[in-house]
Amino acid sequence: MELFQLIDEMIDLRSFSNLWFWIMLAVAWSSASHWIVGVPNDMTARARKQPDLYMAELETLVRIHMRRRLYIMRTSGMWIVGFGCFLLSGLAVLGFWFAVEFAQAVFVIALPMSIVALINLKTAHHIEMTDAHGEPLLRALGLCRFLVQVVGVISIFVTAMWGMYQNLSIGAL
Repeated sequence: MELFQLIDEMIDLRSFSNLWFWIMLAVAWSSASHWIVGVPNDMTARARKQPDLYMAELETLVRIHMRRRLYIMRTSGMWIVGFGCFLLSGLAVLGFWFAVEFAQAVFVIALPMSIVALINLKTAHHIEMTDAHGEPLLRALGLCRFLVQVVGVISIFVTAMWGMYQNLSIGAL
């Protein structure tokens, strides 16, 4: 019977008291702030330190990811936005109206990640419109990373507060 209890604890749907949820949250935000418009941050840092060696590679990779994201949004963006809003509103109703903690946990990750996706898309559009190269490209990627990190800090704070509230209110029952 101890094996089933261990499995039940590992796959517990009470997410805010589960270590795996917090690990997942940390990995999600670490990845979101590392991959800006599909480009890893270390590549941006290398291009900033040694532009003559790495700037051409960075510009090529940014153009590939920028065009890919913009093409997807131009061809099927309305469907993606509609489906995303449907999922987010379904999670919100399940989580906060019907008090399903697992839906709350997914919602507090998915909503800010959709904001991050919009920030990345807006940055890709800005890079395309201004045809940014060199320093302006680095500034655009840096600003995008900063905005993603601001959203991440706010999101982690709100998630931690909501998680503590959930754990305290469930513990009081």
